[in-house]
Formats: sequence, C-alpha cells, structure tokens
Amino acid sequence: MLTQLALVIFSTALLNNFVLAKFLGLCPVMGVSKKLNSALGMSLATAFVLTLTAGLSYLLFKYVLVPFKLEYLQIIVFIVSIAATVQFSEIFIRKASPLLHERLGLYLPLIASNCAILGLALLVTQSQTSFVHSLFYGLGTAIGFGLVLILFAAIRERLNTADIPKPFQGSAIAMITVGIMALGFMGFQGMM
Repeated sequence: MLTQLALVIFSTALLNNFVLAKFLGLCPVMGVSKKLNSALGMSLATAFVLTLTAGLSYLLFKYVLVPFKLEYLQIIVFIVSIAATVQFSEIFIRKASPLLHERLGLYLPLIASNCAILGLALLVTQSQTSFVHSLFYGLGTAIGFGLVLILFAAIRERLNTADIPKPFQGSAIAMITVGIMALGFMGFQGMM
C-alpha cells in the first residue's frame, strides 16, 4: 500500500506533471515565476489547496453527487468547493501565521482561478480510487507543480542576467524554456 502511494506521488510529480505533461496551470507558472520568492510562496499556497481539493472533490463526488445522481453538476460544485477551500486556506493562514499571510496575501486569491486545481478535481473523480489515493494524488500534483514553478523561477532569474538576442527576450525565451523543461521531464517516463 505504501509503495503504491509513493508511486502515485512519483508519477504525478514527474511523469504526469500537470504543468509540463497536461499543460494545466501554465498561467501562474508564467505569471508568478519572475522572482524565486514569489514562486516559492505560490507553490506552498497551491500545494495546500491542491491537496485539500483532491480530498474534498473525492468526498463530494462519491457521497453527494453520485448518490443523488447529480454528476452533471460536478464542475459547478467543484468550482464552489475550490473557492471555499481557498477562502478557508486564507483564513487559516491569517490566523496561524500573519507574516506568512502577508507574504502570500496577493497569491491566495489567484489560486482559485488556477485551472490545474479544477483539472485535479475532475481527474480525481474519474480515477475511481480511494480517499487516501486521492489525497496522495493531490500531494503529488502539488509537489510537481511546486517543482516546476520553483525551477522555472530560478531559470528565469538566471536568464535575466544572460545575453539573450532581442527577438527571444521576454515571453519568447520563457516559452522556449518551458518547452525544454517539458522535454527534460519526458526523460522520467523511461524510468517506468
């Protein structure tokens, strides 16, 4: 059981990375990755919300939507639950650590519009697995998202000091870098 859960984390973080393999969550990766500090804060806040959303969406789907034959409402229910999870997270962080809330305050509302979170909620319900598996799927997704965001931010900070030809500066070099990172992560698929 423990080996299977470790495999779930490994496969969602590296093999089926939401950003580089499924192309979900590209907006925050491109928008928040200009500074390493902001990327770290965004990845921590998103990790909390991704893990909670995975468990909550599993419970809502299995124990509310399916028994009442309301599966067709899953997107609306998941969007509301994601917004509630983000609000809960913001309240919890504000009470637990005001300093952390001050640092992440700007990024917490942005998490609610992250398409990776809705994609995770939909994929968790399609997988038909257990609650624990769903939580680990969310945790693996969060680790993969954070890994890509932090690596990409570090690379972008380094690229700011590099001598890049004028046509490739800005968004062009960022997209090329994401493409090269995706190719690099494809190398992990040979491990399975």
